[in-house]
Amino acid sequence: MSTTHETGMAAREQVLTTLRDRERFVLLTHEHPDGDALGSLTAMHGILTALGKDALMFVCAGEFPLPYEYRWMDLDGVISAVPADVEDRTIVFLDCGNIDRNPVEAFRSEHAEILNIDHHHDNTRFGTVNHVVEDASCTAEIVWDLMRSLGVAPTREIAESLYVGLITDTGRFMYENTGAPAHIMAAEMIGAGIDVSAIYRRVYEGWPEPKLRLFAMALSRTSRYVGGALTMTQLSAEDFRQTGAEESYTEGIVDRLRAIEGTKVAALARELLDGSGRWKVSLRSGDGDVDVSLISRAGGGGGHKAAAGFSTALTPAELVSFLREQVAAQL
Repeated sequence: MSTTHETGMAAREQVLTTLRDRERFVLLTHEHPDGDALGSLTAMHGILTALGKDALMFVCAGEFPLPYEYRWMDLDGVISAVPADVEDRTIVFLDCGNIDRNPVEAFRSEHAEILNIDHHHDNTRFGTVNHVVEDASCTAEIVWDLMRSLGVAPTREIAESLYVGLITDTGRFMYENTGAPAHIMAAEMIGAGIDVSAIYRRVYEGWPEPKLRLFAMALSRTSRYVGGALTMTQLSAEDFRQTGAEESYTEGIVDRLRAIEGTKVAALARELLDGSGRWKVSLRSGDGDVDVSLISRAGGGGGHKAAAGFSTALTPAELVSFLREQVAAQL
C-alpha cells in the first residue's frame, strides 16, 4: 500500500475527487466504536448514498449489541462479513488513528485504496490518502466539511449522526477542542431538523439501573494523588458481575472525576472481562495543563491531549505508581 505525503488542502481535494469519481466503497471505523466513530460512519454512508454510490458499512459482529446510548442510530444494512468484492472497493477509514484499531486483515491489503479520514493528532497516516485534520473537534466535523463540498444537503438522519459525533467528542461543547466551526456545524444540523432534546435524552439519559450502581461504586472508591492533581478510581471484573453492568456502562465516570476541584488528570481503570487480567485505562485532562496523550502513549495507547486511553497488564498498584510518575513529570 503506497501512501501520499500530501497534507492539508491537497489531501482534502484528493479525498473529494475520490468520493466523486469512485462508485463502490466500504466504510470502517475503530473497534469499540464511540459516538464520533458511529456518527461519522453512518453520516458518510448517508452522504455517499445521496450521491448514488454503492457504499457498505462494516462493523465486526463482536461489537453488537452496541452500547445502549447508540442502539437507536441507523445502522440499517450494516455488514459484519468482508464483502466478496472488497478488492474492487475504496476503503474509507473514519475516526481511526491507527489501522491496528480495526482487526480485520482483509482491509489491509497493500493494493487497497484507503482514505484515512480522522482528527487524532497521533494518527499513523496509514492510508493511500491521509486527510487528518488535527484541529477539528471531531471526525464528524471533517465529514460535515466534505459533505458541504460534495453538494449534499443533510437529511435529518445524516444530521443526527453528525450531531452525535459532535456532542460526544466535544463533551457537549465543554472540551477545549470546541472551536467556532463546531458551533456553526451544530446550527446547521439544527436547521436540518434534528430534535436536540431527543438526541440528548437518547445519548445521556435513560440509564439502566446497573449503570447507576456501577457509578456509585466507582465514585465511592475515588482516590487523589500528586496533591490532588491525579483523581482516580478502579473497577474490577467482580464489580461488573456484582452490579450486572456491561463494560460500556463506565461511559461518563471519568468525566465526573475530571470535574473535581484541583484535578489535572482524571483516570478510570477497569479490569477487562475477558479473563486476561488486563486493565483498560481512560484518561481526561482537567484543565489542559497535562497532555494525557503523552501518558497514554507511554502506556502503549494513544488519543488526544485532553482525552486518551490505553490497556495494560500492570497490577493496580503498579498502575497507580505509573500514573503518579507520569502526571508529576508534566507538572
